[in-house]
Amino acid sequence: MDIREKKVLVFGSGISGESACRLLLREGAEVVLYDGNDRLDREEILAKISPEEGQNVEILLGELTGQQLEGLLDELSLVVMSPGVPTDLPIVEQMRAHGLPIWGEIELAYVFGRGDVLAITGTNGKTTTTALLGEIMKNYKDSVFVVGNIGNPYTSAAWETTEESVVVAEISSFQLETIHTFHPKVSAVLNITPDHLNRHHTMQAYIEAKERIAENQTAEDVCVLNYEDEETRAFGEKTGAQVLYFSSRRKLKKGVYLEDGNIICDIDEKIPVCSVDELNILGTHNHENAMAAVAMAYAYGTPMEIIRKTLKEFQGVAHRIEFVAEKNGVAYYNDSKGTNPDAAIRGIQAMNRPTVLIGGGYDKESSYDEWIQAFDGKVKKLVLLGATREKIAQTARRLGFNEIEMADTFEEAFAKCVECAQPGDAVLLSPACASWGMFKNYEERGDKFKELVNQL
Repeated sequence: MDIREKKVLVFGSGISGESACRLLLREGAEVVLYDGNDRLDREEILAKISPEEGQNVEILLGELTGQQLEGLLDELSLVVMSPGVPTDLPIVEQMRAHGLPIWGEIELAYVFGRGDVLAITGTNGKTTTTALLGEIMKNYKDSVFVVGNIGNPYTSAAWETTEESVVVAEISSFQLETIHTFHPKVSAVLNITPDHLNRHHTMQAYIEAKERIAENQTAEDVCVLNYEDEETRAFGEKTGAQVLYFSSRRKLKKGVYLEDGNIICDIDEKIPVCSVDELNILGTHNHENAMAAVAMAYAYGTPMEIIRKTLKEFQGVAHRIEFVAEKNGVAYYNDSKGTNPDAAIRGIQAMNRPTVLIGGGYDKESSYDEWIQAFDGKVKKLVLLGATREKIAQTARRLGFNEIEMADTFEEAFAKCVECAQPGDAVLLSPACASWGMFKNYEERGDKFKELVNQL
């Protein structure tokens, strides 16, 4: 699509929106940035975009209605959605009804970027798998970009890519809602469990969004799937791509699996990769993440010695079962990225000590039954805060867990944990909820936890 001198609206002024504006300006478009929040500062937004001399970005804030909206729609050639903006808003429906193409930031970057794309989605494990695969690729190729939901917008890197580049992309369900031609050479769906139902409304809609990662793949491409996840195993029967499975529970005829504590890659021939004891990342879920990265890298043609060496060196990612420090005999772990019950279950499963757990936060309409049941004698005290604390407490008591404390602030919750924990225990921040309303994001929440630990 030639967008030179055409008017393009970017919907949403966050990091993705700002990055999309910069790419559009580079491609010669006339850019309008719109955000429904009329309290934002125009000058501050413009300063972040930093348009070059002679370029201009029009900033529209607040509600657009009537003739102003109709006039704008008549002038536009394209709308680029930031992932945080729901695609079923009335104004978006009006744009769609007007015949305007609705792209996401991922689609925009893909259209104007070059090179091969290796893309990862799933409810949990995306960031660890993306970071690990990115490290493997950096040890194999000269031009590698690790982008997407991992915190680096794809549009910020697209203009730097060449035909020789490899783009390793973490892609969320929000981002997959607005793709059209996005076509990874190798994709992966790690798992699918309930999450973001406040956005997708139904589990089926959430599943369909995740599966879109492979919708443009052909028999020349590869899709890596978790054999032990019912939804992804079923998807393997439907996708048009070649399927490679990974499994933590059984030996596969073709794929990557665990056997006697060793990761085995059995695709063209049976190759022992490494022992899980040689990894620096804890828990079966991380062994699965490692197997997914192995399958993707091997499918792309990466030599096994590079894969093996990188696996052994990889230290994991911040905020995902991250060991912070041991203070007074108590181990402190930051799992702030455990923003849904399934992710938080994995955090608990990785603990090998009696655990004092901080939970609660923003309500994404999740169910907490399985999370509470996963305590399984490990959790000695649950300290709750945020919008979900009463809902979680009711669930816990109904399931027979009564060791609960309530806190009004994060600092109070942390202090209660310190007071309760004994030498030999662990304190785990793994909230099973998003951080919104109390923090900007899970990173800020995790950083606050680490700050409090280091002050002890």
